[in-house]
Amino acid sequence: MAPVALPPHAPGMRIGLFGGTFDPAHAAHRAACLLAMRRLRLDRVWWLVTPGNPLKDTRGRAPLSERVAAARALAHHPRIDVTDFEAQLGSHYTFETIAYLVRRCPGVRFVWIMGADNLRSFHRWQRWRDIAAMVPIVVIDRLGPSLYAAAGAAGHALAHARLPETAARALPERKPPAWIYLHGLKSPLSSTALRAKRALQGG
Repeated sequence: MAPVALPPHAPGMRIGLFGGTFDPAHAAHRAACLLAMRRLRLDRVWWLVTPGNPLKDTRGRAPLSERVAAARALAHHPRIDVTDFEAQLGSHYTFETIAYLVRRCPGVRFVWIMGADNLRSFHRWQRWRDIAAMVPIVVIDRLGPSLYAAAGAAGHALAHARLPETAARALPERKPPAWIYLHGLKSPLSSTALRAKRALQGG
């Protein structure tokens, strides 16, 4: 198998990984990444547009090429790279993707970026404890019940590895497991709600 094409990277770079179906991408995705970029002093953020999510219903999903194009148009930032390399890799789970990147890019300081709503269901992800053992994680707050995500199963299991928000700048250099919860975004936008609206409009 030919090597998968990856966005620019080099040993020592601090790169945030932001995965999702991006169906559709929206302003809160961009805002979350810019917040993480600023607070963690990230060099770049990669949006990993996944072919599908094993935990979600895929019926009615927009084609991958359309989602990638729309995400690139919305991201529109010189340090955000939108990529579909998971499809090229044949990866179905976040664990597989991160394991590949850690092997392929020695010396790169990867950080996984997730919304607080994903932390609530993190314990259902394939090999989630191994994910936490491979890369530091930054959790971005969201409006609503997801603000209590740290009290969920994964939050409890990883409580010993949680760092104060004041340690954000050092997070990419920390040995995992290590994670922080970043406040300050609180966007009400969600792809689920936007998909429902799109369906009602027949789009």
